[in-house]
Amino acid sequence: MPEPGTGVADLRVLLVGSGGREHAMADALSKSPLLDQLLIAPGNAGTAELGENVPVAIGDVPGIVALAQGREVDLVIVGPEAPLADGVADDLHSAGIPVFGPTRSAARIESSKNWAKELMARHAIPTAGFAAFRTIEDSVSYINALPEGSVVVKADGLAAGKGVIIAGTRKEANEAVMKMIGDQLFGDAGSTVVIEECMEGPEVSVFAFVDGATVSNEVSACDYKRAHDGDSGPNTGGMGAYTPPEFWTPELAATIRREILEPVAAGMVAEGADFTGILYAGLMLTESGPRVIEFNCRFGDPEAQVVLARLETDLLEIALATANGELDDVDVHWNDQAAVCVVMASGGYPGSYQTGVPITGLSSTPDGVQVYHAGTSTADDGTVITAGGRVLDVVANGADIAKARGTAYDTVSAINFEGAEYRTDIATRAVGSPTV
Repeated sequence: MPEPGTGVADLRVLLVGSGGREHAMADALSKSPLLDQLLIAPGNAGTAELGENVPVAIGDVPGIVALAQGREVDLVIVGPEAPLADGVADDLHSAGIPVFGPTRSAARIESSKNWAKELMARHAIPTAGFAAFRTIEDSVSYINALPEGSVVVKADGLAAGKGVIIAGTRKEANEAVMKMIGDQLFGDAGSTVVIEECMEGPEVSVFAFVDGATVSNEVSACDYKRAHDGDSGPNTGGMGAYTPPEFWTPELAATIRREILEPVAAGMVAEGADFTGILYAGLMLTESGPRVIEFNCRFGDPEAQVVLARLETDLLEIALATANGELDDVDVHWNDQAAVCVVMASGGYPGSYQTGVPITGLSSTPDGVQVYHAGTSTADDGTVITAGGRVLDVVANGADIAKARGTAYDTVSAINFEGAEYRTDIATRAVGSPTV
């Protein structure tokens, strides 16, 4: 297998995933001189233009391993969290196939919020106070003993980014517990709930490649989880993002690295759960300093779409080095450009929505813009049609946030499909401008 930094080509790579994040990753990987062939399982209409889509489902761990073996891939890169939580990296390792992504044990940093909180407590990583329960009675007793005020109720397991309820009163918090544990609102993911103090301050997503105790240079972004303008409406998988945040400074970056990123990587090594892949820290910048909201074991979506626009180092070289335990040999560099992503969604998302709707306006985009497919497929006649709730991610680069934002929204206005919805206030707080 080629060594990182040699420039030797002929790598056959399998990328697992089907969303906008994976389209952005495929775009970055396709530019690598190390790449010979890119397979995407299962991919979408956008990734089909960059490699070979293979109809293996994201949740089919045995199928992913069999595909990697059958096509003799040199490296598997896993985009979404669910197969990582299901142990796809473990099974690939057992088959002798290098993989960029954490083992099932390390993926618990996302797949079990309670495990992650206890890890942080053991290693003095700043986060909100918390308690975890498996019964309604114990949860309600704990909530009723708290001072009146906001409290956060989280499903312990994976809930596609939607398993968090911010309750303004004890009554609302108790109702949230009953929905999660009693009504199984999030299925088995909510059989245990984590109840946290409600923190206040700006939120920021911070990403770094990690190989055991080695942590690369970090990059930050801000995302928008609510469906509608003004952070109203239900939580979604993400409706937009921008980078860099207007409040980001070298001093803040150094604090986050020193107090959060490096300690959690070292703590996981100390506990025999070495992390390999991209570590995502969701943080709240409180009056007492940065505190962890949650960790994720993969790129954010749509944050990946904007931060990858700033990655100067070859993504495939980074992934290969990380998988081989050689991340410290690679200088990971992010440029100073701005990037803004606006998500175009199907009407009704994150509730019920229509699919199979033709999309127009994709044939030409201005310089500095990428349109990543998040939920699309191709009809029999070759027409690109909607196939999900989040349909397209329009990503624009620019010298600053204002320029990138203007270009992104100009492009969004030229793309059409019936029922299309999007937020008009992405990155407004960074530029102080009104919604479009």
